[in-house]
Amino acid sequence: MTAPPSGDAALRGVAHVYDLDDIDTDRIIPGKRTKTLVVADMARYALEDLDPGFARRAQAGDILVVGRNFGCGSSREQAPMALKAAGMALVIGRSFARIFYRNAINIGLPVLEIGDRPHAIATGHTLEVDAEAGRISDLSDGMTYSASQLPRVMLDILRGGGLVNYLVKYGNYRLLGQPGEDS
Repeated sequence: MTAPPSGDAALRGVAHVYDLDDIDTDRIIPGKRTKTLVVADMARYALEDLDPGFARRAQAGDILVVGRNFGCGSSREQAPMALKAAGMALVIGRSFARIFYRNAINIGLPVLEIGDRPHAIATGHTLEVDAEAGRISDLSDGMTYSASQLPRVMLDILRGGGLVNYLVKYGNYRLLGQPGEDS
C-alpha cells in the first residue's frame, strides 16, 4: 500500500480475486477462529474455508476483489479485522452486506463498491485505487473502473485509522474542512 485513502495518493496493491456472491463472515473467518484477543493471530485464518492458501500468499498492501453481498451472515467484527490483519489494504466488491461494510470502515479497512459493472481484474494484477475519486486502475492491463465514492465522513474515519481513533480525536462525527472546523 502506498498511502491511505486521501485523494492525494492512491493505494497500490496486488489483487486477490474471488468473484463469488454471498461469501459470508464464516467463510471470511470461521467462528471457531475468533476466540482470540490478538488480532494478528486471526490473519492466518482469513478465508481459510474458501482458499486455504490465501493467508500464505497475502502480503501487506494487497487488495481483495469480491462479488455481491460480501460479508453477509453474522455481524462479527472479526471478519474485516482478519482481512486487514492478513494485509488487505482495501476490499473492492460488487456489493457488501451493510454490517460488514460499516464494520470495515469502523476498523479502518476501506471498501469500495463497483456494482455489477463487468471487470477483467484477475488475481495477481496490480491495482492502483483512488478511494476518494472512486477510480480503480488495473496497471496490468490498462483498464480503469469506477466505484461508488465514499461519503466524506467515511473517508475522514478511514484517514483517522478507524472510528475509535476518529472519535478519540474529534469526539463526534463531523466533516473536516468545513468552515469553523479544524482540518
